[in-house]
This record gives sequence, C-alpha cells and structure tokens, in this order.
Amino acid sequence: MDTDLGALTVVFTEFYYWVTVVFMFLIHVGFCLYEVGVSREKNKINTLMKNAMLIPVITVAFFFFGWWLYFSMQNGPGVTGGLKSAPWSTPTSELMGTHFGGTPTQSTVSASDAATWARLNGVFWAAFLLFSWTAGSILSGAVIERIRSGAFWLLAVLVGSVTWVIGGAWGWSDSGWLVQKLGYHDAYASGVIHALAGGSALAILFHLGPRVGRFRADGTPRVMPAHNTWMIAIGMFMIFSGFWGFYAACNVPLLDVGGEHGTFFSATTIYLTPTTLSAITVNFLMSLAAGFIVGYWVSHGDAFWTFQGGLGGVITASAGNDLYHPYQSFMIAAVGVWCAYRLHFWVERKFKIDDAVGAVAIHGYCGTLGVILAGFLLWGYPSSLVEGYAPITPWGQAIGAVIMFFGLGFVPCFIVTWVLKRAGILRIPREVEIAGLDHAILRQETFDKTELEVAELSA
Repeated sequence: MDTDLGALTVVFTEFYYWVTVVFMFLIHVGFCLYEVGVSREKNKINTLMKNAMLIPVITVAFFFFGWWLYFSMQNGPGVTGGLKSAPWSTPTSELMGTHFGGTPTQSTVSASDAATWARLNGVFWAAFLLFSWTAGSILSGAVIERIRSGAFWLLAVLVGSVTWVIGGAWGWSDSGWLVQKLGYHDAYASGVIHALAGGSALAILFHLGPRVGRFRADGTPRVMPAHNTWMIAIGMFMIFSGFWGFYAACNVPLLDVGGEHGTFFSATTIYLTPTTLSAITVNFLMSLAAGFIVGYWVSHGDAFWTFQGGLGGVITASAGNDLYHPYQSFMIAAVGVWCAYRLHFWVERKFKIDDAVGAVAIHGYCGTLGVILAGFLLWGYPSSLVEGYAPITPWGQAIGAVIMFFGLGFVPCFIVTWVLKRAGILRIPREVEIAGLDHAILRQETFDKTELEVAELSA
C-alpha cells in the first residue's frame, strides 16, 4: 500500500467483504429455522443437526480444495487453456494465513500475489464459503426426514465444494470460459448457485424417493403439515435479510473501470462490469415484491408458497439485476414464480418427486429460467470490459443454463446418489422413518420427565 488512498481502498474493501459475510450468515440461520419448521415434530432435531453440521464439513473441504478449484478451473480446463496457477488459494500458501503484504517467503508466491491477496484472501474466501453453505442448504431442505446424515454431508461437499465451485469458475468469474466464449452473464448467481443446486436436489430426490405416506395408493399426494409455521416465516425473513449480504458480496466495491476513457470509479459485478448498489437495491426489492404477490395469488394465500414466492422472485431476477430496469425485475420475477409453482406440482404428480420445501422449484426452476430470460432482455450487452469476449445472447445463456442445471447439477449428483443407494447407505430404514429420526431423543426426554415427576412426588 504505497499511498494513503491505496491503503484506504484496500482496508475499505477488506471491511466491506467482512460485513457481507456477517450478513450472509443469516441465510444459514434462516435455512435452519425454515427447515426445522417444515419438519414434523419427530424429526426436528435431526433436521437441525443435519443442516448445522454442513457448516464445518463444507468449511474444511472448501479450505483444502474448493478455493483452489475456483481459480484453477476457469479455463475449463481444456477449453481456453489448461489449469491456472493460483498459489494464493492452496491450503499450504502463506497467503491463507495472517499476512501484511510484505516480501513472500514461499518461492511459489510472487510479490504481486502478496500485494494483491494479503489482506483480501481471507474475506474473499469466506464470502465464497458462505455461497457454498447456501448450495448445501438448498439440498438439505429438499431431502429432510428420510436421508442418512452421512450421505447428505457427502453430497453437500460434492455440491458445496466441487460442482458449484467449478460452475462459478466457468461462468461466474471475470475470465471464465463461459463468459469468454458464450458471453454468459449471471451477476447474482441465478444459475451458478440456485439452478445448479436445484438440479442437484432433483437428482438426489429421484433416487431417494418420497417419504413414507407422502403419496396415496392412487398416486395423489398427501400434504404433510409443518410443525411450526412461525419458524418457517421467521426463517424466510432471515434468508431475505442474508440475501442483501449475498448481493453485496457479488460485487467489487470500488474499482476504476474508466480505462482509456479516463478515471471512473464504480462498484462492479464479479465480471468487473460497472453497476451501482442503488440499482441492485431497487431491483432486489421489486423482484421480492413481485414474487410475494404472485406466490400469494397462485397459491390462494398459502403462507408457505407466499414466502417461497418472494425468494423465487429474487432468484429469477438475480442473473441480470445489475442491469435490469425495475419494471423488468418485477416482470421477470412474476413470470419465474408462476412457472416454478406450476412446474413443481406437475413434476410432483407425474414423477412422484417429494420435494419437502419446494427447493427444486424455487431454486432450480426459477434460477434456470432467470438465466435464460436474461439472454433475451440483455441481448447484445457486453459480458466483460475485455475486448474479444462474446456479448450476452439468448443462446449463450441457454447453453449456460443447461450446463448449470444438468451438466454440473443433475448429472454428478445422479451418479453419486445412485452409488450411495446401491451401497445401501442413502436412506434411513423404514421403521426408523416411521418412528421418527428423533425417536431415541424423544424417548429419553419422556423417561427423564417421568423420572423427575416421580422424584418430585417422592420428595
């Protein structure tokens, strides 16, 4: 940091991302509340612990290889080049620990690497890690009340520290091959997080099967009522709050994008294209509002789908919310939620897919549709400030959406879940499911309560 202005910029950026990470933590708090609320009384502790424990599991995996994958895989590899060198992102790098940007001691780390990443590596890593937790939690809600915890954590690592990270490297970085060759644009991760995780959840549900009693003998679905609607509502508001941090973390807060035209400082997207926090704030709220309205309307006032609609609206519009007009954000969100709601129940009836929280619809279908629609509404916009990169097009967005939902989402999880199923370690035994995954805990609580009552009477 050679000047006072340079020092202020670096420290401000470091603090900026630190704050976004704190806000994003609310997403996981919300997911825990929301999923426990949806679960039945006999499964609530298992649901809580399954989702809570993905935090340490994914964190460790992301530290050892997830962060390196993001930088090393941006060329494919094999599409625009080989594996990229990213010495600052390896778990043994001195830049993964406390560092002030001085002369590096490791021969693999350059002085330029140290100057760039010394103060920012940890907060960047943490921001991406929170995205990884979100990807894992999307799976968690869909499969509650019947999956073995160990199998879930393995799948959460696959999605949270491998497949979404590769998707991010390809289509959610300033030099990913999808951006270079296809002009892929996904500013706030409609595809690289939500469509990908939704496709992953659909593949897992295909092999996992529905909960016992979910469908009648004639194939019609039964509603399994949530045990606590208030937890669902509060959890969803937490997710909305955390999504503010998610949006902010997808931006670079202060960058000179003027180039040959002179100095022009602006916030930028992950693609280093200019936007403003003001614009994305308006678009976030307009898409949230549209999602709420359509969710309420299409479900005839059902509280669960009203809140889901709000989330789905934001997810659908997120791909282009850096560039949309508020009218566009509103309309895209409305269309996305309507389509996802209809498609959810069609898939449920047709294929007997038991998605306990509608995760495939709200994340997968909304995210995929949002990426595709961005191709039409942003047709011709530059995908990057780098000369020679492809512009945004409908076909580039459609190909990118297919890669995210099916290529990186559905296919890897379909294969791994099939292996787990064949090994007999995917689903809990039927008798355990019927009794409840918290059966031993509840039985012990009942015993302790009875023992205490006897002791009090004796006294």
